[in-house]
Amino acid sequence: MKLTNKNELAFPFFAAILLFALVGSVSFAQAAENNTMTAAVESDGKATADEENKEQKNNQENNLLYSATPKERELLAKAVYSEARGEPFEGQIAVAAVILNRLKDQRFPDNIQEIIFQPRAFTAVDDGQFWLTPDSNAYKAVEEALAGKDPTGGALYYYNPAIATSTWIFNRPVIKKIGRHVFAG
Repeated sequence: MKLTNKNELAFPFFAAILLFALVGSVSFAQAAENNTMTAAVESDGKATADEENKEQKNNQENNLLYSATPKERELLAKAVYSEARGEPFEGQIAVAAVILNRLKDQRFPDNIQEIIFQPRAFTAVDDGQFWLTPDSNAYKAVEEALAGKDPTGGALYYYNPAIATSTWIFNRPVIKKIGRHVFAG
């Protein structure tokens, strides 16, 4: 979960801001102000060794299964809040767990940011709700998932059958239903 090239961030960032401004979900200024995609990188594009060592130490002290930077935690919390607010707390943990499960699967990008911003992966990113401010439960759900809690049993996908439009998702093997979401492999 290391950013290796700051230029990799530029296109998705500006594309997202432009998209949100064009569709009217948020203004260009709001999208830029709410930007969470900037990473702590040096001019050579690599995260500092001190920051990485500090994060690893903090994660070990907190018995976290996954190492995540503060920015990655923020991205996860935004994803959880925008995708699962109103769902039971277990369902919020489950959304974070799906993102973390994708980290382990070679069919998906190898970092949290790229998983979340993968085209058409998450409705809340596509419609701009991702930029809402997460509540405290979203952050708690993220910490539970980072500590290894996965109420989905390893799911890589989830959907709400009442509003899902992709026929592809209905053909995925169902693992568990939590709240209004179906979690699938």
